[in-house]
Amino acid sequence: MRVRMTVAYDGTAYHGWQLQPGAVTIEERLNGTLSELFEEDIRVIGASRTDSGVHSYGTVAVFDTNTRMPAEKIMYALNQRLPEDIRIMSSEQCADDWHPRHCASKKTYLYRICSAPVPNPQYRLYAHQTRYRLDVERMNHAAQYLIGEHDFKSFCSTDSSAQTTVRTLYEAEVTSVQIPMAGEMITIRVCGNGFLYNMVRIIAGTLMEVGVGRMEPEQIETILKASDRCTAGPTAPACGLTLYSYEFL
Repeated sequence: MRVRMTVAYDGTAYHGWQLQPGAVTIEERLNGTLSELFEEDIRVIGASRTDSGVHSYGTVAVFDTNTRMPAEKIMYALNQRLPEDIRIMSSEQCADDWHPRHCASKKTYLYRICSAPVPNPQYRLYAHQTRYRLDVERMNHAAQYLIGEHDFKSFCSTDSSAQTTVRTLYEAEVTSVQIPMAGEMITIRVCGNGFLYNMVRIIAGTLMEVGVGRMEPEQIETILKASDRCTAGPTAPACGLTLYSYEFL
């Protein structure tokens, strides 16, 4: 049978999702634990990849198994064996031909920035910390230019092997809340039909440039039209990024 599961993880200790020689990854941990549990060679297929240090509230993945264990019970068996920074949030049987990368979907990412004169150590692993004060209104204004179908080549790492850099963003917003003893927590939320390599982190780095006044919100249009990575801002650190949710259409 084919089992679909939702995997949440703290990516701090991992070199991303994808298998890599000599590196500890989420996929490697899942494959090893599942293969040991069911005494068969199991390989998971994730809906997407995350980079080293990036977190996830729920990556969707599937795997095939000959086990007779009910699919909905697999999450409990796995969670007893996985490290505490990886958890299976749900497991269920799905169609044998269902593939998470072959379905139209919406994906939502959050990028968190903690702005405070003195960084609070409790947020160091889950938010990018800065001493700069950021103008959230300017950042949110700039984010609106990203909504819609665009060529996001300027917001894509030069290491990308994507066949096309055209993507659609359905939502893009920047909000903030004050946290006692931690300063201002700023959240960049983007929802789209797909994301390029480092795209969200480059968007975050560019919006931060707007927030400190080194760029104007209207420059986002110019950056998109340029199709040149050099025109956008820096790539923001991985720790602030979390894959928030999937919605299969």
